[in-house]
Amino acid sequence: MEYVIREMRNEEYCLLDNFLYEAIYIPDGIEAPPKSIIGCPELQEYIIDFGKRKHDKALVAEIQENVVGAIWVRIMNDYGHIDNDTPSLAMSIYKEYRGLGIGTSLLKQLLSVERLAGYSKISLSVQKSNYAVKMYKKAGFTVVDENSEEYIMAINL
Repeated sequence: MEYVIREMRNEEYCLLDNFLYEAIYIPDGIEAPPKSIIGCPELQEYIIDFGKRKHDKALVAEIQENVVGAIWVRIMNDYGHIDNDTPSLAMSIYKEYRGLGIGTSLLKQLLSVERLAGYSKISLSVQKSNYAVKMYKKAGFTVVDENSEEYIMAINL
């Protein structure tokens, strides 16, 4: 399947609501929370006023002019926060487009963009049972902290 990775346009930042919801890991057998959950302050931190902070950056994957995935970073006090100089990463791909390498491509491209922008590290939080842990480790992320449910991972750029 052919896709294009490009910078998210300002008028597309509203799409981050959907991608934030898609980024919530739902283990098999667990009912998905209502979409209203993204209104919680700890989740709003990922998207509120996106594009207005100096360190905000987002890329999308597009197939036939439809955005099917997004990856974004900002310096924020989120689950993956490690320090005030390290952007935290969030990403998601619509379910029907997962497993096609789109997430890996988005991740590689974002790491390259952030490296060129002068950042030395990127961090994230991921639930231990999430299949995406393998992708992050393969990309070079290492576990820097953990709790009973999730890993805090970082990569040096």
